[in-house]
Amino acid sequence: MRGAELLIVIVVAVIVAGLAERRNLQAPLVLVAVGSAASFIPGLHRLELAPEVILGVVLPPLLYSTALKFSLFSFLRNVRSILSLGIGMVVITALAVGYSAAWLIPELTLGAALVLGAVVAPPDAVTAAAVGQKLGLPRRTMTVLTGESLVNDAAALTLFTVFVAIVTGTKGLAAAPGLFFVYSSAIGLAVGFVLSTLVRFARSRIDDPSLETVLGLVLPFAAYLAAEEINGSGVLAVVMAGFAMGHNATDASVGTRISERQVWNTVSLLLETFVFAYMGLQLKFVIDDVQREGLPTHHVFAWALVILAIVIAIRPLTIVAVRGAQWAVSRILRRPPRPIDWRRDVIVSWTGMRGVVTLAAAGGVPLAAGSEEFPGRGVILAVAFVVAVGTLLIQGLTLPILIRRLGVDSAADATWLADQRHLARKISSDAAIATLDELRQHPPAKLTKAQTEAMTQIMKRWTSARAATEEAEQEEEAQERSARNAKFGAALNQLRHRVQTEQRRALIAARDARELDDDVMREALENLDAEQAATQARL
Repeated sequence: MRGAELLIVIVVAVIVAGLAERRNLQAPLVLVAVGSAASFIPGLHRLELAPEVILGVVLPPLLYSTALKFSLFSFLRNVRSILSLGIGMVVITALAVGYSAAWLIPELTLGAALVLGAVVAPPDAVTAAAVGQKLGLPRRTMTVLTGESLVNDAAALTLFTVFVAIVTGTKGLAAAPGLFFVYSSAIGLAVGFVLSTLVRFARSRIDDPSLETVLGLVLPFAAYLAAEEINGSGVLAVVMAGFAMGHNATDASVGTRISERQVWNTVSLLLETFVFAYMGLQLKFVIDDVQREGLPTHHVFAWALVILAIVIAIRPLTIVAVRGAQWAVSRILRRPPRPIDWRRDVIVSWTGMRGVVTLAAAGGVPLAAGSEEFPGRGVILAVAFVVAVGTLLIQGLTLPILIRRLGVDSAADATWLADQRHLARKISSDAAIATLDELRQHPPAKLTKAQTEAMTQIMKRWTSARAATEEAEQEEEAQERSARNAKFGAALNQLRHRVQTEQRRALIAARDARELDDDVMREALENLDAEQAATQARL
């Protein structure tokens, strides 16, 4: 597709997403529906990107942006649930779909059917975050779903590589699936960590927010391509880089943090709207591909709907089976069973929406297997599209109803979140008071005692809740004018900067000690960044 047409699609997608948000609709679902309808416009050229472009250009910034904002501590707290869904569920889905498709669809050999299973196995990171946040899912549920979606792409693409190698007769690491998975995971994690460390080191030697932001923009692409070049997992390289940069974002300068935050919000919004529009725009052309290969359209799409039903059913059935096995083991060992939040399990079992990774993997199926055509490649493409769009529309449209019926929302997190925010304010206030007490004990030699006291009182009001009121602002301005001389204003701004620095250190220390939630700390630091940027402008 030509560049001008691609830009038009992006602009229209952004407009449609904006209109959907204004009407309180789920933008991903609206974009897919509108894109599907638009694909039948006469004369419309096919929007077709090579799988390498989707996986190497579109996917890395989306994964990186999600990992950048995702708490490493939250990931570690829920690591068992995340890995069981992100790896275990992918393997179960790939095998179940593969064997079912081999039995149901005549055009597919067992190997080709397993390739299809790997293609449709991973739920999508973009879809999980976009739909889940819109619906206000509970905090822990969103943590597990987002963490799962960061891991499962690596597991699914590894299985995809293994099964394609089996069908095509390719030799190498992929011939030993377990070894290949361990190798690709280890290499991917190492590459992501090393490159993020190099970027952080370079940033510490640069004092230019624009250049530092550019380094951050390049990092996910470099991590993905470098890992893939040595047969590592590019997905895990990007995720590790995002975790490392996000967890250590407090080391960057205020200007860099503000700039990078805005840049990644914009990049994520742009790519997310494009991804959902791209999915919808494939509908007519997938039908054309099936007809061009001489396959009976009704036959192919009928089996695609059956596979869609299997994909949707596997997740809840597996979760029920796992819970049943846990209960049985507890009874055998005569231990009290672990408490089960069945409402949460129901929600998690119904959030397996697929996305652009499924379409990209399907497009990456090779044209030939040795000297023959790859068996059932057109069927794989058609089924992958039906599964991706079908799960998004069916589960995405019914998920809000399910949440309302079960009474599941984020209201239960409100008390805990309020306590954490109160703790963050207390930590900041205590750090400010300690800094001001030190100022009283060691006043600047260039200021009089009265000026030091006036500056202290101004800072106390500035760091309290009363600083936002009009009366407090007028009082502060009057006292500042009464004590001002040529050195007072500069000293006051330097003190503000010092207080803010100590507040930042105190918040980070509380996070590292696991006293303060990572996400709450980031929220507090965002507010502090805005204040510190204003202070630095005065220095």
